[in-house]
Amino acid sequence: MNSASPTGEEIFKARGYCAHLLRKYDSPSYILSIFIPPPCRDAYLAIRAFNIDVARVADETSSPTIGMMRMQFWKDAVTKALAGSPPKEPAAILLAQAAEELHYRSGGSSRLSKNWFLRIINTREQSLGNPPYPTLSALESYAENTYSIMLYLTLSALPLASITADHIASHIGKAMGIAAVLRGIPLVAFPPTRPLSTSNSVTGSSGHFQGAVLLPLDVMADANVKEEDVFRQGSAAPGLRDAVFAVATRASDHLITAREMLSKLRSEGNLGHEFEHQNDEKNRYSPQQLNASSEAQLADVERAFGVFMPSVATQSWLDRLQRVDFDIFDASLRTTDWRLPWKAYWAFSRGKL
Repeated sequence: MNSASPTGEEIFKARGYCAHLLRKYDSPSYILSIFIPPPCRDAYLAIRAFNIDVARVADETSSPTIGMMRMQFWKDAVTKALAGSPPKEPAAILLAQAAEELHYRSGGSSRLSKNWFLRIINTREQSLGNPPYPTLSALESYAENTYSIMLYLTLSALPLASITADHIASHIGKAMGIAAVLRGIPLVAFPPTRPLSTSNSVTGSSGHFQGAVLLPLDVMADANVKEEDVFRQGSAAPGLRDAVFAVATRASDHLITAREMLSKLRSEGNLGHEFEHQNDEKNRYSPQQLNASSEAQLADVERAFGVFMPSVATQSWLDRLQRVDFDIFDASLRTTDWRLPWKAYWAFSRGKL
């Protein structure tokens, strides 16, 4: 055993901390963890706790330099965790445990890709300071490189290497990421006042930070939405609901596509179109995986079905957004859907997305 390997007590505490983090910051993921097979639940918790910790860097740092340093810490933490020597950070400790356990379960044939973790960090790093998304396609790319990759990592923890399962996960992840950005618009536009730290005291900055409206610029232009109007008028800003509707529609389209792909696979034995990201990582799929039979593809998807359950939570939130007429500032959108456990169980038991 590596002398730096975490102890059983450290792993137990890390597991509890990661579960608490999900309950507090990502309750849908906590609720949906029941659909993940127990052997890979540590990986599920670690991946999502890691994502929360990395995402919070932007919220908890006032200086871009400090933010970059925190991101570098997480790059080093992932590297060490996957090598079996994690720093004393709960998500890193549980990630190391999950990676080691996956190694034994798969006989060394499966692993959690460090490149995928680094891609999440690099994408989050580029979002420090809340730069605008120039286009709706850029927002989709952000969602692919964060939320879709979390689903790929979860699939690999089953372990499952399937281009078909990844293809469906890609669309679900894009919908998740787009919905997450929409949900965060009120908090990013009107960030809470932060206490003065040593760094911004030196520069004479106050504790107030200018917000940003994280709708794609092309969508805002089409709807004639002006950022200053949102700051002044909130939900009453001209064109805002139209812009939110356009972005929410794209998220909904990805969920519809995932459902159509699943239906087509079950009825016709194929997904209907190729996976646009299948060549994103060199040698990601073997020739056998690329040429799997219809029966094998369907078996992979059915085995992966628990990983797809975030589609239910995302659709539920989009439905709530529609019910409030796309008023992104409506307070009800920031509450937990108490019916989610029932909706997810119904969908899972019937094989519906």
